[in-house]
Amino acid sequence: MTKNWSKETIVEDARKHSVDYIYLELTDLNGIFRQLEIPVHELEDALDQKLLIDGSSITGFSSVENSDLKIVPDLSTWQIMSVEDGFQLARLICDVNTTDDTPFLGNSRQILKHVLENMAGMGFDQFNVGLEAEFFLLPKDEFGNPILKGNDQGNYMHHAPDSDSHRCRREIAATLGRLGFHIEALHHEVAEGQHELSWRYTDALDAADKFQTMKVVTKRIAKKYNLHATFMAKPIYNSAGSGMHCNMSLMKDGENVFYDSESADGLSKLAKQFISGILTHCESFTAICNPTVNSYKRLVPGFEAPVYIAWSQKNRSTLLRIPSTQGQATRIELRSADPSANPYLVLAVALSAGLDGIKLELAEIEPINQNIYHMTEEKRAEADVHELPHTLLDAIRKMKSNDFVLNVLGPHLTKQFIDIKTREYWNYEDHVSQWELEHYLNKY
Repeated sequence: MTKNWSKETIVEDARKHSVDYIYLELTDLNGIFRQLEIPVHELEDALDQKLLIDGSSITGFSSVENSDLKIVPDLSTWQIMSVEDGFQLARLICDVNTTDDTPFLGNSRQILKHVLENMAGMGFDQFNVGLEAEFFLLPKDEFGNPILKGNDQGNYMHHAPDSDSHRCRREIAATLGRLGFHIEALHHEVAEGQHELSWRYTDALDAADKFQTMKVVTKRIAKKYNLHATFMAKPIYNSAGSGMHCNMSLMKDGENVFYDSESADGLSKLAKQFISGILTHCESFTAICNPTVNSYKRLVPGFEAPVYIAWSQKNRSTLLRIPSTQGQATRIELRSADPSANPYLVLAVALSAGLDGIKLELAEIEPINQNIYHMTEEKRAEADVHELPHTLLDAIRKMKSNDFVLNVLGPHLTKQFIDIKTREYWNYEDHVSQWELEHYLNKY
């Protein structure tokens, strides 16, 4: 349970635990965790929102001529961390304000909070989310650079108790447990060197905060084992990629509104409207869920990553899946997002799309219960099954083609995202790859 921290109790707790330094943490547009480290004697000034940062030096924030931004610690996120090099650390996750104390519109965490306010305005209490984290642990060469192969011969649920990766994964889980995560499972994934951690669902803001914390902890602990942890969507060719599956449920008066005991499939009318909203808008927000050029190397047939816009119960070839557990545990699983995405933005667009389906009372879209990968193009057309965008550029074009993402993220963040990702795509397009050299250099 989250403690109701105040400035006074935080200062007292820092004194009680002999804290030396505090990380003030925030997330940039690309989903990268940024940290400002302060000595404990600056803690009260930080809690009084007296610290400024240069927003022009943070991806997607502000321009150089209007760069001063205030760090606004979220007191509920105060946490005593580990001792490193003899120094006791603590942390606060932060929002960002302009110098006139208005919320900064380029702060992705604030975007999610705004969407949650809209949800409350529709009469819902909480958006519960369980995020599953897949990642690779790669060996390093003598210079400390990652080697693009798994450091084990494992596959799904492979048991190798004496391996460095197994010990590393267990230490990651234990460390996260001490930081308040309710770890439910940890195991080897399908690809060599690939792993998954899952922890109990929580409210959406806390879920996104935890995902960011998990990435930092994973990378730090991997270094202890001379391993490189990467959340890149697909680091190894012809191998399974890593997903960030989002298990979502919506609460009202303490009850899960996605469940209907009298429905044949256990799903309520609201659940099916939520599903229809996501399927209607998913093309336009794919760039948010899959924000890198590499993301689209994962979204290909044959590796369990979704390619087609559809939903089903149990079927893992669809964009949305309804896990078997029902009752108050009924949930909708979004399977397309990958861990290179900004989790605050992913949850903001997914929730907004679902709420739009409820608000507009969208008609139910029929589920697809067969393996879509085995359907012919004609059968998919008959079932009105469309494909997700194939490249980052396609996804950006879909985003620009309607106002859904603009309405969720606002003009500042939408423009920043489109500009940054368009440049990223064309930088990739201009690059001469190793594949081209291998295929064309001697041939022509």
